[in-house]
Order: sequence, then structure tokens, then C-alpha cells
Amino acid sequence: MNIHEFQAKEVLRKYGVATLKGQIASTADEAAAAAKALGGNIWVVKAQIHAGGRGKGGGVKLAKTIDEVKMHAQNIIGMQLITHQTGPEGKQVNRVYVEQGCNIAKELYVAALVDRATGRVAMMASSEGGMDIEEVAEKHPEAIKKVDVDPVTGLIPFQARQLGFAIGVPAESINKFTSFMMALYKAFVEKDCSIAEINPLVLTKEGDLIALDAKMNFDSNSLYRQKDIVEYRDLTEEEPTEIEASKYDLAFIKLDGNIGCLVNGAGLAMATLDIIKLHGEAPANFLDVGGGANKEKVTAAFKIILQDPNVKGILVNIFGGIMKCDIIAEGVIAASKEVGLKVPLVVRLEGTNVELGKKMLTESGLNITPANDLTDAAQKIVKAVRGK
Repeated sequence: MNIHEFQAKEVLRKYGVATLKGQIASTADEAAAAAKALGGNIWVVKAQIHAGGRGKGGGVKLAKTIDEVKMHAQNIIGMQLITHQTGPEGKQVNRVYVEQGCNIAKELYVAALVDRATGRVAMMASSEGGMDIEEVAEKHPEAIKKVDVDPVTGLIPFQARQLGFAIGVPAESINKFTSFMMALYKAFVEKDCSIAEINPLVLTKEGDLIALDAKMNFDSNSLYRQKDIVEYRDLTEEEPTEIEASKYDLAFIKLDGNIGCLVNGAGLAMATLDIIKLHGEAPANFLDVGGGANKEKVTAAFKIILQDPNVKGILVNIFGGIMKCDIIAEGVIAASKEVGLKVPLVVRLEGTNVELGKKMLTESGLNITPANDLTDAAQKIVKAVRGK
């Protein structure tokens, strides 16, 4: 689950992470009022969307007068902001964050994330703050420093100081950097984050370290114990079909292809997407119905897939372990009848009660094409959507 920058800063402030004062605004007048309330003589107006690269897309503007704050807010609110993370369609900006300015001496990068290779939390830092970290990693990998954190001890102050010196933090500010990193690590662990990224972390001319931006993502499986984080969820930033899928506990991600996929198990779902690509077409979604799906859940999955006008065919690929093939067959039949299925449907079943499931599909009288294995299924659905 993602949250906005201003929300991430609210979370981080509770752990002692230094941020600048700011206020959220939904209109240009509210933005101007926010700047007056914050005081000072320089402000930054920032678009609030769930994507990076906002500055390059025109979503972050510096203002030196209240009138400039109002003008920038008026231009940003309602715009379709396109960044390297939004795709060409962009995202509509509904709110801006008006924040105080500061005297920046140097921009740094720090982050906490889960390192899948080590199975530990990794604390990362770089002297190349303010840039796309992907670009830094590609062109200057030596500029990114990392320490792995032992879950027994947690982040040790020595490790934080080590990172600070490695990226050029002055000796007189190293204690502040250490405190900053310790607070960031604590927030990451206690809030079940998958990533907590500060880009840039600025060193001011006064020697302070401030999170000028903040990005936090959270493990969706832990949200049951993070009620305060759930309250930050912004449904306007999510695909309507993904919101609908979450109501039925379906793991669904919309993609850009034309073949809808209904699969049980994340690994099998990924293999299904790959084999569709291998045979020359593209999947329209990732959809894992899980091991405990019932007829209602499968019917809901079909309806969600068919909300995408790009879907020209559906491939159902089920390995019945906990999930029984006859239950899937029952759901496929019920869904096909209920939605009045008009696109080709290929079904591959294997596992528990497979013969019963196949018999139910055959006797349903519906236009369902059976498949013997995954390759056969992919070839048949690709052929069907191409009208051959």
C-alpha cells in the first residue's frame, strides 16, 4: 500500500525524523492561505500523487510570493501529471502540499528496504540525492552505500555513522545523521514498511538534516495491525478494478495486454503471464484467486477481468491442491452464464477432482475450450484472440 508524501512525513515525524512545516491544499485559495499560515518568504508547492519524478513532470514548483504559490497551485491542481512512474496516461492531481523552504547546502539520499537476497533490512545511502536513484545505480553504482541490519540487534549506531561518513556527511553533523537513520529504521520496522525512502535528505547551511521528500510503502499483509496507516489509503490513486478485487481478497494487478488471466497461486500466475508473452500476445492482468476461492469469488474475478475493454479472451489456469477443480469449474460456469461471456475462454485444470471439473465444463453447454497443459492453453487462447 502506498501513501502520499505529506502522509509519510506525518508518520516519520512521530519517530523524530526532521521535516519542514507544511499544509495540504485542494484549491489555489487554500494553498495561498497555507503559505500565509506557514510564514517565511519562500515555499514549495508539490503535487500529491503516488508516483516519483514529480519535479521533472512539472508537479513541484518554487514560489517566492503568496501570489506565486496561488498561481502554481492553480496550474498543478487538476493537471494530468505524467512522470516516468505514471505511464503515458499520467495521474490527475487533486491536492498539493505547500511546504516551507530551507537553506540547502547538500542533497543526499537515504532509504530502508527489504533486501530479498539477504532476507534482512538494508539501509542505503548516497551522496547523489535529488536524482533518480535508478539512474545513479546504473551510471554510478559506487555512489550507493549499503549496510545489512541484523534483525536481532537492529540498526547499530556505528552502522549509521559508517554510512554517513561514506557519503560525505560532515563530522559536525554525523550525530544528527545517526539519529536520523536510527529513527528511519525504527519507523520502517514498527510500521511494517516495504520501503521508506528520503530523496532528497538535505543538509542545510545550519548543519541540520531534514527529509525534504518522503516515500513510504507498506506490506499489505500487515495492514490488519496498522489501522492508522489504513486510514491514509487514497482510493482515487488506485485502479477501480484493483479496489473491487481487494473487496473479495483477490490479488489483482491491471496490465496492458488483451488476454485476461485467472490463476491460483502467484508463481503459477507469473508463469502464465510469461507463456502468453512467449506465444506472441500480452496478458491483461495478474489475478491470483488464492487457495480458498469459492464460486462467488471466481464469479467476481470474471466480472473484474471483463471490466477491461481490452480483454479479447480469458485463460483460466488452475492447479487444484487446496483449491478443487470442481469448485473452479462451478465458478467458471456460473460466471460465464451471469456475465453473458462473449469472448473466447480457454480452461486448463489439473489436480484435485480434475476429472469431475472437466466433466462439468464439458456438460455445461457453454463455449469453453479445454486445454491439456499450459503450453496447449496458451497456444489456444492466442489463436482464439487472433480469430484463427
